[in-house]
This record gives sequence, C-alpha cells and structure tokens, in this order.
Amino acid sequence: MVSQGPTVETNKVQADYGAAQIQVLEGLEPVRKRPGMYIGSTGPRGLHHLVYEVVDNAVDEALAGHCTEIQVHLHGDGSAEVRDNGRGIPTDLHPRTGKSALETVLTVLHAGGKFGGGGYKVSGGLHGVGVSVVNALSAWVEVVVYRQDQEHRQRFEKGVAQGPLQSRVLGKDDPHWGRRGTTVRFCPDRDIFTGGIGFDFPTLAVRLRELAYLNGGVNILFSDGRPEALDEAGNPHRETYFYEGGIKEYVAYMTQDKDPLHRDIIFVQGEKDGVQVEAALQWCADAYSDSMLGFANNIRTVDGGTHLEGFKAVLTRTLNTLARKRNKRKEADSNLSGENIREGLTAVLSVKVPEPEFEGQTKTKLGNMEVRGVVDSVVGESLTEFLEFNVQAVDLILEKAIQAFNAAE
Repeated sequence: MVSQGPTVETNKVQADYGAAQIQVLEGLEPVRKRPGMYIGSTGPRGLHHLVYEVVDNAVDEALAGHCTEIQVHLHGDGSAEVRDNGRGIPTDLHPRTGKSALETVLTVLHAGGKFGGGGYKVSGGLHGVGVSVVNALSAWVEVVVYRQDQEHRQRFEKGVAQGPLQSRVLGKDDPHWGRRGTTVRFCPDRDIFTGGIGFDFPTLAVRLRELAYLNGGVNILFSDGRPEALDEAGNPHRETYFYEGGIKEYVAYMTQDKDPLHRDIIFVQGEKDGVQVEAALQWCADAYSDSMLGFANNIRTVDGGTHLEGFKAVLTRTLNTLARKRNKRKEADSNLSGENIREGLTAVLSVKVPEPEFEGQTKTKLGNMEVRGVVDSVVGESLTEFLEFNVQAVDLILEKAIQAFNAAE
C-alpha cells in the first residue's frame, strides 16, 4: 500500500496539470518560501538587490531611449523609492491574466517586457525576475504611473494587490499634468529580512555611480531622507551621478591619481550581430598590474567570461602585430605575452547582449560564445586604427610591455 502512494500522487498531478496549475507556479508564494533562489540571500546583499532590481527597470527605459532621469530616495520609514521619467508601466488589460499590465508585472513572475524580445532589445538585471520579486518580499509596495495624462495608483502588501488599480484623468491645471514615468516605493518585509531592513548608503552609491558611468547621459539622483542623514536645516543628503562621457569618464576616475602613458583615453565602440561593445583603455607608467572591469548588460562580471577573453586576446594580437610593424620586435624575438601587454592598463569593457547567458553560482560570468568573436572584431578594428594614428602612444605602450617582458625573462 505504501509503495503505491507516489504513483497515485504522480498520476493525480499529471491529471490536474492545467492552466490553474501554471497560474499557481507563476504566483509569488515560491518567492516568499525560498527568497534566496531569487535574490541570492536574505542578508544585506539580497536586501540591496531589491533596489537594484527596480533601478534596472528604469535603466532599461533609458537604454531604450525613453528615460533621462532616475531618482532614488531612502525614506525615514525604511522604505526606498525609485522614480523615472520613462514611458510608465502599461496599465491596459493584459490579455492572459485579465488584470492590468501593471498588476500583472507586479504579481506574476517573469511577466515583464524583457521576455520574448518584444519589449526591450537589451535589458540589465541579473536574474530578470524584476519587480514582482520585490513585491513578494516587501511588507508593502506603492506604484504610481503617469502615462498619457492619466495618473494610476496601486498598493500591494506582501505581494497581494490591495484593491484594483485606481486611475484618474489629469486636467491641464493639475500640477502633475504632462508628467510621465513610474514611481515604485517599497518597504522590505522584516519577516523575510530578519537581519534588518536598513539600506547602506555607500553600498547603493557605488552601484548607482557605476550605472551612471555605464549608461552615459542618464542622470541619477540619489538622496537619503533618514533622520541620521539630514543636515542641520533638515534637508536630505543628496548626490548626483551624471557622466556624459560614460565609461571614458569611469577610466579617468579610476586613473586620476596615476601617471598616464598617453594623454587621451582610448575609446572604442561598435555593434555587430546585435551585440553592442564599448571599451575605454588607459595605460599608466606607474602601475605594474592591470585593472580591468568587465560588464555585461550593466552587470559587473566579477568572474570574467567570453567578452573579457575576446578582449584580452585581441589586445595581445593587435599589439604584437604593431610591435613587429614598428620594428620593436625582430623576426627571431618571441611574442609579448598578454600579461606583458596589460601591465599598467586600466580598462572598462561593457557589452550589451540581447540574450545574455550568465554562469557560475553568483551569475557573474558571461557565457555567450558568440560574444568573444564580436568583441575581438569590434575592438580589433578600432584599436588598430587608433594606435596607427597615435604612434607616440603605441611606442610608449610597447616599450612598457617590452620592459615587463625583459624583467620576466
């Protein structure tokens, strides 16, 4: 009798497996049961991931060319608010769920505009689980959308909508008339984040600054209105991150206290097979190791990946070719190694991939094989062109590499 149990159960599950089951699987209950699967941990890292997940949605709007400003504010009650001036989350009825698109995005896993390719060409966000996970793990969430001269509001508690979407038409005399965008304010659930729900300003500042560098031209305003952060007049602490020069400015920031070998930061940019590639490079005379940051869809790829492999390969090949062309290496001389060439290099490589494949436990390694070749060809062409026009720079870079080679012999 006992041995039959699983078989009977299995048959029952198969028989019951219909649309209702799918809906259950898509609900937010699994997120509350196993939050670590969705945000990595319920400690500080997972807590801050909630903010990143909402900010990533705003950055996606910016990448698609619809948003120029993102405001992030920490409130005194422990909640965080992210506001953008993008198109606003759609509010019309979703054909499959029968609810507004906004409620669907907030209550159904994987229901965002990132899946299926119709909404965004490329999108950031580590897991792509989006704002529904933030909703599931928050005591409450309030969303306000301004779109086509209407204001839409909805409140959720522990992932559950507290009543339907409230909408009103804005008159021309309304202070919000003409406004557009999405505001998401949420308070993390203490039942989930048992270690506390206090956000760390410096931790968030590092990531927001990084996003501003990676998406040049997007203005990110970060403010802290918690009691301990207020000045004597009671004003919040504010910081602004806006870098017109994008990753070129990032490299300048990283090398500001160093002695550059060449005056202009080398910048290459291109697109091939739908993959966008940007790289900024600066060799410094007083640095003896390399500092290379790789990003894929705004995610810092701490464990490297195919984009960085392609980048290292093309650097080694290009500079060895130029070394022979400029008679810095004779026929009989062996090639300079990648380590020799990268000595003293600070570089930022950013790729935007339509269908990223992240590998490893923490999803911080890019796995797309095609990206290696794309980076190789885009960087190879531009780098060769730049260095052939800047012979003084290439000679200094090669001399430093040859010194490193000789020292290693």
